[in-house]
Amino acid sequence: MQPTFSSSRILLPARPWFVHLTLLLAFVLNCLPSRAWPGVPDWVALVLCFWSVREFRLVGMGWGFVLGLAMDVADGSLMGQHALAYVLLAYGAAALARRVLWFPLLTQALHVLPLLFGIQVLQLAIRTWSGAEFPGLAYLLSPLVETLLWVPATYLLLLPQYQPVERDANRPI
Repeated sequence: MQPTFSSSRILLPARPWFVHLTLLLAFVLNCLPSRAWPGVPDWVALVLCFWSVREFRLVGMGWGFVLGLAMDVADGSLMGQHALAYVLLAYGAAALARRVLWFPLLTQALHVLPLLFGIQVLQLAIRTWSGAEFPGLAYLLSPLVETLLWVPATYLLLLPQYQPVERDANRPI
């Protein structure tokens, strides 16, 4: 699959170990203390959404559930809050995968924005329903930052697939 609809470059298949490594690295980034600052992206949501769009057979709702439970434990939040949000994100991204990949990267980011915004609102609703204080409107900046990071994340996460294949002078492709 190409990074954009107009790209003529054929990418190598995604390696499962790299996909899983990026998901675990995103989890580690989410565990940093800067997570409480307004506008800091939910790295797990961004990477999970990206791989659910790109490799929906490899990363799906199961990974969303496991990473969500791990985030619930790491965040000390209501058990199942992140799990529900990430499962719905993985489902929505996989459902839109074939459509989203036909668009240029900026339009892809706009297609992903409602998914990222929706899970943030869902988490906010669960937190306030369980008795937590309203964190303010700055809490909703995170999906906007994640949408802005969609283009650099696409190039960064697809970088290993750009490795050249052995060249053959008799084969033009």
